[in-house]
Amino acid sequence: MVRADARENRARILAAAREAFAEDDDTSMNQIAQRAGVGPGTLYRNYPSREALILDIYRDEVARLVGSVTELLAAEPPLEALRRWTTDLVAGMRKKHALGAALSPDVHKSISEQTYEPVIDAITQLLSAGKRDGSIREDAEPGDFLQFTGALWRTAPERTQPMLALILDGLDARRGS
Repeated sequence: MVRADARENRARILAAAREAFAEDDDTSMNQIAQRAGVGPGTLYRNYPSREALILDIYRDEVARLVGSVTELLAAEPPLEALRRWTTDLVAGMRKKHALGAALSPDVHKSISEQTYEPVIDAITQLLSAGKRDGSIREDAEPGDFLQFTGALWRTAPERTQPMLALILDGLDARRGS
């Protein structure tokens, strides 16, 4: 059982690292410890390497993203929920890519393998909701959608929404085939 103060330290470290890396990809581990208000020993006890910290940030982001599907579908029609979710997914992909220089190719592969199924499951939930209400084409496949979104993070940020609109227009069952 992890002590409450240890959980709080870990949460503060993750939050501080997320903010620090958003400002500067080259932030040092010592700067993160200072920002989190913990000593270097506490930081390294939780995260023995920069790579371990980056991986935990990414896992946390994926868990948050996957966990948001139910709330989005409760608040929005399926196509709008899919648009909002995909916008967050693309932002996460951009962050992963920005931090990716700190990760070895093997770790990149491992994290992609660990997060693929949860992301596909989230897309499946979103597409299925749209298929049930008739707003998303019956032939829409989660893997295909993920491939399309993979192109979005590589594009200029100002092109993300127009390109996403084209993808979603193609999924819209009400537009005809």
